[in-house]
Amino acid sequence: MAFMDTQPAPMNDGDGLDPYAAFRIESAREIAALMRQLLDGGTPVNLSAPDGASMTTALWTVDSAGQRLAFQAEAGAPQLQQLIESNEVTAVSYLEAVKLQFDLSNLMLVRGSNACALQAAMPRRVYRFQRRQSYRVRTLERSGPVALLRHPALPDIQLKLRVLDVSIGGCALLMPDDMPPLEPGLTLHAVRLELDPDTRFTTTLHVHHISSIHALARGVRLGCELVRLDGAAERALQRYIDQTQKRRRLLSLS
Repeated sequence: MAFMDTQPAPMNDGDGLDPYAAFRIESAREIAALMRQLLDGGTPVNLSAPDGASMTTALWTVDSAGQRLAFQAEAGAPQLQQLIESNEVTAVSYLEAVKLQFDLSNLMLVRGSNACALQAAMPRRVYRFQRRQSYRVRTLERSGPVALLRHPALPDIQLKLRVLDVSIGGCALLMPDDMPPLEPGLTLHAVRLELDPDTRFTTTLHVHHISSIHALARGVRLGCELVRLDGAAERALQRYIDQTQKRRRLLSLS
């Protein structure tokens, strides 16, 4: 069941059956609790429609009694009206290692004196997917693992982002909140990964998703795919993962 992290999984196999029924939640109480977790964490939520319109936002309010959600919105956002007019809007977000997907209906833009919000009906069902397909290790902070790259919007400035965790197929980076945000779907070229003195290579990263870390973190987590690693880089990365796993195991025993 492979699908892009930022793209909704297909929920119908053409015969009216739900291939993901085992991952479906329909309890109103559980759904409301998940929505409150997204709200409390300020977790980014990606909204998309079949015509390609999409935007990244976050929950503003969760009204369990009124069965309504409100998302942060900017009235001038170019694809906002397309989403409102679409009959099919799907939301995708993340809670730690779990991907959440749910459909939104009855969308409307509500304007106030100083702000506006995108309202929708509380979803009737939510799907929970485990998103990690390969073993990941949390990096060892003392080795100073970083990714060096140019921000697409600020090419004259080199970013030095902390590598939070890594697998043979991807990594998570800490993006400071004082920098212009990156959007899901971006491809970042000529990224230099320096995980420790023996593991350094240049690669391409594809940004799949953005999620919050915790309420006190001064930034967001960028979930990235490592694109077309060469053989030497892949072998070095596998050695790093194996060694980091062993060191963490020893630290837990000390």
